[in-house]
Amino acid sequence: MAGRGAAPRRSARAAERKEPRFDTPAPELRADAEMRAEPRRAPRGPAKAPAAPPPRRRGGLFRFLRGTIYWGMVLGIWGVIVGLGVLGYYAAHLPATSEWSVPKRPPNVEILDADGRLIANRGDTGGEAIRLEQLPPYLPQAVIAIEDRRFYSHFGIDPLGLARAVVVNLTAGDVVQGGSTLTQQLAKNLFLEPDRTIGRKMQEVVLALWLEWNYGKDEILEMYLNRVYLGAGAYGVDGAARRYFGKPATEVNVSEAATLAGLLRAPSRYAPTRNPELAARRAETVLAVMAQEGYISAREAETAVSDPARVVSDHVARAENYVADWVMDLLPGYVGAIRTDLVVETTVDVGMQDAAEAALKQTLAEEGTKQGISQGALVAIDGDGAVRALVGGRDYGQSQFNRAVSARRQPGSAFKPFVFLAALERGWSPDSVMVDEPITIRGWQPKNYTKDFLGPVSLTTALAKSINTVAARLAAEVGPANVTRTARRLGIVSKLHDSPSIALGTAEVTPLEITAAYVPFSNGGFGVIPYVVSRILDADGKVLFQRNGDGPGRVASPEAIGAMNRMLQATIETGTGRKAMLDGRPAGGKTGTSQEFRDAWFIGYTTGLTAGVWMGNDDGKPTDKVTGGSVPAIAWKRFMTAATAGRAVQPLPGTWLGAPAVLAAPPAVAMPQSAPPRDAAPAGRPTGIFSDSSAAQGPTDEERGLLDRLFGG
Repeated sequence: MAGRGAAPRRSARAAERKEPRFDTPAPELRADAEMRAEPRRAPRGPAKAPAAPPPRRRGGLFRFLRGTIYWGMVLGIWGVIVGLGVLGYYAAHLPATSEWSVPKRPPNVEILDADGRLIANRGDTGGEAIRLEQLPPYLPQAVIAIEDRRFYSHFGIDPLGLARAVVVNLTAGDVVQGGSTLTQQLAKNLFLEPDRTIGRKMQEVVLALWLEWNYGKDEILEMYLNRVYLGAGAYGVDGAARRYFGKPATEVNVSEAATLAGLLRAPSRYAPTRNPELAARRAETVLAVMAQEGYISAREAETAVSDPARVVSDHVARAENYVADWVMDLLPGYVGAIRTDLVVETTVDVGMQDAAEAALKQTLAEEGTKQGISQGALVAIDGDGAVRALVGGRDYGQSQFNRAVSARRQPGSAFKPFVFLAALERGWSPDSVMVDEPITIRGWQPKNYTKDFLGPVSLTTALAKSINTVAARLAAEVGPANVTRTARRLGIVSKLHDSPSIALGTAEVTPLEITAAYVPFSNGGFGVIPYVVSRILDADGKVLFQRNGDGPGRVASPEAIGAMNRMLQATIETGTGRKAMLDGRPAGGKTGTSQEFRDAWFIGYTTGLTAGVWMGNDDGKPTDKVTGGSVPAIAWKRFMTAATAGRAVQPLPGTWLGAPAVLAAPPAVAMPQSAPPRDAAPAGRPTGIFSDSSAAQGPTDEERGLLDRLFGG
């Protein structure tokens, strides 16, 4: 049965099998997908759901954005790698980091008056080093707002600020915004030359990172504010505040702070002394940014805009700058090289200094143009040689040459007191008589200003009226060499000569030295060495110099000083210096006019205070016949009236009582003359050719030998 059932099934399969036929084309052999697949295995677990159809591909925009991000990241990574390599290359050209240090700020010299009031700051910066906490908060805030808004959040480099600057500059088509941080600017100022090269910029970045690593933000900001250049020769905010506003940086208001911050972009362009309108507009921009950043309110910004900063225009022209320059010239002699901040205490009185400047400027403004005078100088010295005021010229802003200290000019008749003092010390008295008449000495014929002759006159009258012939005869009597020695003893240090013309002031002197040489007349006969520096301290208060000691001591007797004061007081009361007379206060003085009216002087004093005034032209051009008794005497009176206000009235010093016996009779010294004396003295009288009353007999053979040595015949 089984066999029978199986056979038919095989037969059926055999029947279904098709045998190949060779009379028809062979079918194409092809493997379909199912045939290529691996044989499936029966699943062991439960049946799985059919797989979801694959997602549709997104559009081209997505592919573009994905590619941009990818390649941007790749390029960014490579950019960082290349940037670090470039920084490393330029950093390798810098000194070793162990040698890096912030250079010391250039030293500042603070110059004070006798009462501790500031006269000026000198040094490369023009101002003091200020601690950040000493400044009003809106000053550093103004700088941060306009220069580096993310200063307290970046690491020395501000990528966002740099990107913003690139966008702004590309949009504007010009460089209108910088990307440097305050730290980078400080690094450039401290360490690098102002070259515009890739190498310098890379080194700036390296150094900025080093600064941020080694210093705190406040320290960096403080260093920046104390060193940045702000135009007009001022470095640091204190120097700039004093230069533009005449005050320290600790006292500036909001408007002034904004003006200072606005200078950082272009100091020379925005300097308020150069372009006040542009500086004001820039300050308004700074104020707007400060309000935007929340440092000040909108109302405060509006108030500041309505009350803009006012520049002190005369600050650089003030005469106190002559004092400051003189002090700086003297400092190396006291402390050597200046390597640290110094405080210099001077003898100058700011009140007197202002009075001296006002007197000189007012007088020149009223009389200078019409009288042909373009310049002047004034010095005031007290009884121990301390310089209380010094004005070296009409306008410091126009000319910094210090005529009071450095200009050498002929004093003219202002030199005569030394001639008369030499005579008094050799026996003459104020009442001694000499003849005013034509005279010739070694071919020299001195002339009087008035061109006439008065005949016999006392020495008092001769000095008061500035009679040249009498001064020349008197100098010949005592000897020009003795006149020179007397002048040197009292304080003249310039080169002098022994020619007969020395009597009329033909040797050149400075206003400072001849004024100092008059001081013995005001203090009772004691020589002085003029000085302006009383003490020098370093930044820590250590005393580096302290003036001690006196001057040369007594240089003239009380009797000689008393006699001179009688004559010099008469010069003001009845002589050529009447325009200098002070109301209710005794004073002495002398006028001086050099040849062809090139120089005009008045030097005078009250007890304890001496002042000298010079006027003329720097090029030596003659004035319009200006004499010492005119314009200089007016300026002297204006100054002394202000300077002595409130001082007790005192008589001039000296003990001369008017008795001829106090002084010895003049020695028997003769001189060559163009004519015999009018009156011959009785034979045998032991006096010179001019005595207290009349002419005397001629010289002896011994005396003539002296004359031969003095005058050559």
